[in-house]
Amino acid sequence: MIPKSLCTLGAAVLSAAASRRLRQVAAAPGHQARVFSRLTRQLAATSYWHEAGVTPTMKYPSFQQRLAPHSYERLAPAVERMKRGEADVLWPGRCTHFAISSGTTVGRTKYLPITAGMLDHFRQAGLDSLLYYSARTGSANVFRGRHLFLGGSTALSPLPEMLPHEAYAGDLSGITALNLPGWVEKHLYEPGAQIAQITDWPAKLDAIVRRTSGLNITMLAGIPSWVLILAAALRAHAATNGKSTRHLQAIWPNLECFVHGGVPLDPFSRELRSALGPTVNFHEVYPASEGFIAAQDSAPEQGLRLMANAGIFYEFIPMAEFDDSRLEHLGPKAVPLAGVRVGIDYALVMTTPAGLARYVIGDIVRFISTEPPRLIYVGRTKLQLSAFGEHVIEKEVTDALLAVCGRHDCTIGNFHVAPIFVDAATNQKRGQHEWWIELRSDSSPPVTPAQLANGLDLELQRLNDDYEAKRLGGGLAPPCVRLVAPGTFENWQRSHGKWGGQHKMPRCRSDRTIADELARLTAVARN
Repeated sequence: MIPKSLCTLGAAVLSAAASRRLRQVAAAPGHQARVFSRLTRQLAATSYWHEAGVTPTMKYPSFQQRLAPHSYERLAPAVERMKRGEADVLWPGRCTHFAISSGTTVGRTKYLPITAGMLDHFRQAGLDSLLYYSARTGSANVFRGRHLFLGGSTALSPLPEMLPHEAYAGDLSGITALNLPGWVEKHLYEPGAQIAQITDWPAKLDAIVRRTSGLNITMLAGIPSWVLILAAALRAHAATNGKSTRHLQAIWPNLECFVHGGVPLDPFSRELRSALGPTVNFHEVYPASEGFIAAQDSAPEQGLRLMANAGIFYEFIPMAEFDDSRLEHLGPKAVPLAGVRVGIDYALVMTTPAGLARYVIGDIVRFISTEPPRLIYVGRTKLQLSAFGEHVIEKEVTDALLAVCGRHDCTIGNFHVAPIFVDAATNQKRGQHEWWIELRSDSSPPVTPAQLANGLDLELQRLNDDYEAKRLGGGLAPPCVRLVAPGTFENWQRSHGKWGGQHKMPRCRSDRTIADELARLTAVARN
């Protein structure tokens, strides 16, 4: 086993190499061309993609014209064949692990194949993301301590349909944690194999607190809302032992890096800074169940560096052309990395070593620069407010609420936005946006729903031309705000089995699926 000192030394060498790679700002399109060639050779050896027309030596223009973009629903029958033990369906060989993912939308559970090639991708991209951090800070000290990942359970469920072969399904973070390199598991990974198996979130939280309070934690990774819950539990534990409870750096003096991704940080940034400590560096990554996409390599405002050489081939469909009901016609509309432009919103399309070719993952991204390729996450293709043609995206509703709450000095706990449709029975004559907002109980001074609604209306008009046109033209009524009691969104997440370290709250939808459930929850709470 590699000694800790050699692990740290090796990290320093790799950090220097990563820094040199990152300075090669024009290399990404060439990396993508080589990734494309490797993937198509593998895809051509499978029954599904061979029948779809993939050949081992095909060039990108043929790939672009011949294969339509795919949704999960289109690939689901092939995934079911893989779950039943059939080999060489979407990827060469037999797949033995499947990541269960429902994303942030409400709907069908997905079983995403996790092949050996995908595990290699996650190992490489995960390490690269930390090397990006050490390269940009100029220090490998983060590798001198332990890294606490607030992830899903490593307890996996067997798939009986695969018998007599063995196969398992579970959280992606759990699958990857079970397949860490030996040196990572020995010298870096926390909370350790036994605690990582716990499925009950409160029990797992308590175990993490008891195990890690006295460890040398240098890096903490997790979704912001769950990290705040962990921080509160750690401070409470420290207080019972007569130790400082100011912030986590008082408990872990060498804590220097907080890794976050998957949800906007801004609603939690002030609380996180207070909870973590004054000198903790924030490091953003862009992971998805389908692949590790990008990581921060510079200042936050410069976006995230696309991981062009980590085994995944990327394409981008301009949102002006995107229609998920017409994916079979959108193949020629997609462009490779070499064809993207700054400032355009794109639907992200991926071809991966799990056999997901031209797979539309449902994310919208926008490039900040092309040399090097840096982007920001904008939202979800299905998490938009466009019931009345207003085309408001997740980033805009988040930015609007942050701006308004900032002016009123109140802190967001959670929120969701939905449409209210025209309804003669209720005398609803125009469409309207309904904001469900849970503020932190310590928000001060008090703010009224009317104040929030007026501010949100003005902010969205400033941010979105279509919304402004609908409002000024009379086609859309002013928004209304429902302030709900603390715990409302927790109750909704618990009712959907989404309470724990890897789950995120959908911010907006063009239907009332979530809003009506929140209405029922709050009605029960009032009774």
